Amino acid sequence: MSVEPTAPALAPRLGEPLPAELLDAGERLSPAELRERQLAGLRWTLRHAYDNVELYRRKFDAAGVRPEDCRRLDDLRRFPFTTKADLRASYPFGMFAVPQAEVRRIHASSGTTGRPTVVGYTQDDLDMWADVVARSIRAAGGRPGHKVHISYGYGLFTGGLGVHYGAERAGCTVIPASGGMTARQVQIIQDFRPEIIMITPSYLLTLLDEFERQGVDPRSTSLRIGIFGAEPWTEAMRREIEGRLDIDAVDIYGLSEVIGPGVAQECVETKDGLHIWEDHFYPEVVDPLTDELLAQGESGELVFTSLTKQALPVIRYRTRDLTRLLPGTARPAFRRMEKVTGRCDDMIIIRGVNIFPTQVEEIVLRTPAVAPHFQLRITRRGRLDHLAVVVEARPGATPDQRTAAAAEIARGVKDGVGVSVEVTVVDPDTIERSVGKIRRVHDLRTG
Repeated sequence: MSVEPTAPALAPRLGEPLPAELLDAGERLSPAELRERQLAGLRWTLRHAYDNVELYRRKFDAAGVRPEDCRRLDDLRRFPFTTKADLRASYPFGMFAVPQAEVRRIHASSGTTGRPTVVGYTQDDLDMWADVVARSIRAAGGRPGHKVHISYGYGLFTGGLGVHYGAERAGCTVIPASGGMTARQVQIIQDFRPEIIMITPSYLLTLLDEFERQGVDPRSTSLRIGIFGAEPWTEAMRREIEGRLDIDAVDIYGLSEVIGPGVAQECVETKDGLHIWEDHFYPEVVDPLTDELLAQGESGELVFTSLTKQALPVIRYRTRDLTRLLPGTARPAFRRMEKVTGRCDDMIIIRGVNIFPTQVEEIVLRTPAVAPHFQLRITRRGRLDHLAVVVEARPGATPDQRTAAAAEIARGVKDGVGVSVEVTVVDPDTIERSVGKIRRVHDLRTG
């Protein structure tokens, strides 16, 4: 008689510690051992970049510093920042620090706001990337033998291939669904029965809508863990997703210039922010206006220096992401970063008030009768900028409920953010759905 195979148990759940034998060598480092490794990696990276990348050599010389000036971790503050503009100015391969023959893969950004940023990887880089993603999947509760449904886009974008090889390194079975063909993805999830999904949170909402459109209760699926990245999302979004899908929803962080997904990961046993894998990526937080280094616990712009990357080392790379650093919990040696609250370049300024899309998202998600699908539309009326919130009604919402929801959102934005907005509640399935990174802000100003 055949026996139906069973998947390995999902562990840990919230509040359960991870068994020590599942930690890798890097996660077992003591704080002193980690700092020693960081300093060695930092000094190697500074020398490697200075010797092999003309841009870094010019920047260091202009700042009056040399690699040997870094004698302790705190000396990093003396070195210049790297920006996305530096990578674009060096397009395509000017930032590579190894001969072209040693590069095994190239990824690039979409380039929607200018030239794309191009990143390269040696074989050692690819192995390290797979290792940190595998570590991230274990931290999320994944185990060897689990099936991982990947809905990140494949191709030049780092998301799909980055988590693909990490999931395989973790001993998981990969389902490379990529983005798009939403109805087919829903069918694949029902047929293949994955335990884990890796996806942007906005596209997960699109899948949930499709499940419900097909008459399938999302809570009945095999999914038990959702690993969400590539865009900011809020605690309210976590509650929405976990309530509709009956999963543990955790955050993964990365950006192509630093490595891709797997720079930091939220641990499922605590869900209290993302532990940064500091044996490979050294974090700082700076004031985005003054460039001054901020103390632990202060909010500002996240900056990374790679410690082990060969093909494209980055020195004090400005991510434009806003967060703060906190002590480690589930992985005590590694500091945590709070969930990203927004990006410096995502901030909207309306009549002198700074607004982030995540602030509006919190208000929308706590408002009855509306769905979590919304857009922010900026227009100009006379000499003044005008912000409108366009949000979808939930199916079955009455006209009175829609009117009440619009008033509640407008009041919430006015009271919580400090600016008056016009709120329009539109019919269900009206707002374009995301199949990748969500675009919340639509700037319709002309002139």
